Amino acid sequence: MEQEMEKRKRASSTASSEANTIRDEDNWVHDSSVDHKGRVPLRASTGVWKASLFIMTIEFSERLSYFGIATNLITYLTQLLHQDIKTAAKNVNFWAGVTTIMPLIGGFLADAYAGRFSMVLFSSLIYLMGLSILTMSQFIPSLKPCSTKMCQQPRKLHEVVLFIALYFISVGTGGHKPCLQSFGADQFDDDHTEERKKKMSYFNWWNFALCCGLFLGVTAIVYVQDYVSWGVADLVLTITMAFTIVTFYMGKAFYRYRIPEGSPLVPMLQVLVAAIRKRKLPNPSNPALLFEVPESHKQSQGRLLLHTNRLRFLDKAAIIEENENTSWDQKHNPWRLTTLTRVEEVKLILNMIPIWLTSLTFGLCVAQASTFFVKQAAIMDLHITDNFKIPPASIYSLGAIAMLISVTVYDKILVPILRKATGNERGINILTRIGIGMIFSVVAMSAAALVETKRLKADRPQSMSVFWLAPQYIILGFGDGFTLVGLQEYFYDQVPDSMRSLGIAFYLSVIAVGSFISSFLIIVVDHVTGKGGNSWFGKDLNSSRLDNFYWLLAAMNGLNLCVYGLLARGYTYKNVERRVVVADDTSLSNGIDQSMA
Repeated sequence: MEQEMEKRKRASSTASSEANTIRDEDNWVHDSSVDHKGRVPLRASTGVWKASLFIMTIEFSERLSYFGIATNLITYLTQLLHQDIKTAAKNVNFWAGVTTIMPLIGGFLADAYAGRFSMVLFSSLIYLMGLSILTMSQFIPSLKPCSTKMCQQPRKLHEVVLFIALYFISVGTGGHKPCLQSFGADQFDDDHTEERKKKMSYFNWWNFALCCGLFLGVTAIVYVQDYVSWGVADLVLTITMAFTIVTFYMGKAFYRYRIPEGSPLVPMLQVLVAAIRKRKLPNPSNPALLFEVPESHKQSQGRLLLHTNRLRFLDKAAIIEENENTSWDQKHNPWRLTTLTRVEEVKLILNMIPIWLTSLTFGLCVAQASTFFVKQAAIMDLHITDNFKIPPASIYSLGAIAMLISVTVYDKILVPILRKATGNERGINILTRIGIGMIFSVVAMSAAALVETKRLKADRPQSMSVFWLAPQYIILGFGDGFTLVGLQEYFYDQVPDSMRSLGIAFYLSVIAVGSFISSFLIIVVDHVTGKGGNSWFGKDLNSSRLDNFYWLLAAMNGLNLCVYGLLARGYTYKNVERRVVVADDTSLSNGIDQSMA
């Protein structure tokens, strides 16, 4: 009887100890993040939406500024600086390309050395400096385009100062964009069931805030630029950015921070070198024989990756040779032996390259929305009523509205239905979502070609309502809600955990390289078609054949979609071993989690 009582006491004590451990896991965040004092974050007072809202505020401001400038820049260059349409389109595309490729540098520096919070704060101040210079170029008499209201011969100094300001904004964006979005996603714990689900919604609502900034940028800001003053618009953007930088800093106590882990490129290079050194060794039949972090050190090493059967040659880097030192406490040579997790991280990056390449044609379509689409709007009837007309760039707002609707419907209606139908936490996997958006891009370019053909055949093209452009903007906006949001989630989720700022930079580079390709394609097409005397890009749109250019883009996207579909079907997603904390439950499971991608 006494023995039975003792057994019950021990069982009760063990159950109580396990329950306390579970409550501890649910109270504290053990995902390698720290709070603002460098301690393990308390779950209740840090992260999730309370922190993300501060971060979304500054994103709203940045998108307000960027789209307020970018969508109307071609108008400024052609009307005030008197550049021809080809030169202006190439200048806009080049600036947009630099702006969205700079994040590769900023993301690398943040992941390796500076940390995301510090990089966002520093780059936001550079962004603010660019806006301030832009504002000064409109108010300081010697920096203005002209001394008269009607500017026939703009000052060269103004053009120089304008582009200095714009490229300050590019540098600011380089640290701002990749770090801010990934810093927001860091506020959600992947090992906590409820927080992981919220994180899946985070990317949708992030883009909702982005679209709100975009919408106001291409309506209110653009209206002020066209009908009040470019200087007043720049001043509004500068003040708004300054206010949101202060707001972002005020949320410091609520954030969860990731400590920089040094250059992520060195471990990748170590894997390649070790695999080449052991190239003659046979792969073991059992992946469990490959070198990995021992059980006793897993807690301090972050999330580990499980073996996949892709790129088996790289597995050789984790093969343990005879007499090789494998003690974790005694440093082994990482140029000869690397962990399985390091090997799988390299596989992740290499698997991303084909997806990145097949995403570029979508970036090519996105580039048209702020260049040729806006220029089309400028020579069409902009009147809503007899006494009120909209700025040409404001037609861009239809794309923003379509994206807002797309993201909201997807998150609130489609995902719950698809979760029940597929059993996938995301509803559908990430690459399927991206592919659906690519279909929209083909349809959007086809619609744009048909509308431009009709405009060119019209007796009075300038009498056509600007709302004929609505279909191409709306369809492309719906595509953005699938492809752009999907690319953000894909490049954040599928990169190694130590490279998440770079992951967002990879997404942005799709838009950047798309802009560069657009500029290059314009040059090539102009050269080829100009040989016959009828270039597709004339002095103005009425002497151009943009409809043929749009058909070319539709065909390129259609062919690319076929290749993308083949890649997506055979794709292997990130395979993570992690502890899953179930909120409001009395169970804590150790296990394997293949990302519900």
